[in-house]
Amino acid sequence: MTLSPDQIHKLATLARLKIDDKAMDEISSQLDNIMGLIDHMEQADTDGVEPLSHPQDPVLRLREDEATQTDMRDEFMKLTSHNQDGLYLVPKVIE
Repeated sequence: MTLSPDQIHKLATLARLKIDDKAMDEISSQLDNIMGLIDHMEQADTDGVEPLSHPQDPVLRLREDEATQTDMRDEFMKLTSHNQDGLYLVPKVIE
């Protein structure tokens, strides 16, 4: 599969890359090689081939999702006088 220069420019725009016209021949050749490799890989017979498992498949030991700490918001709000409506008041840092 050969890509036209217009298709390559469109791909470059989508990838936010700037391609010079000088490099167009080299990039076109490289993309043709990549597309050829993909075509070659698609022709491989994979019928009956089981997917490989990853050697580091995580086995998660899950626990019950329950609260382990009590709500201490009111106690923390008592520690400062700079709060309002349950929120901490801080100095403005962005003008």
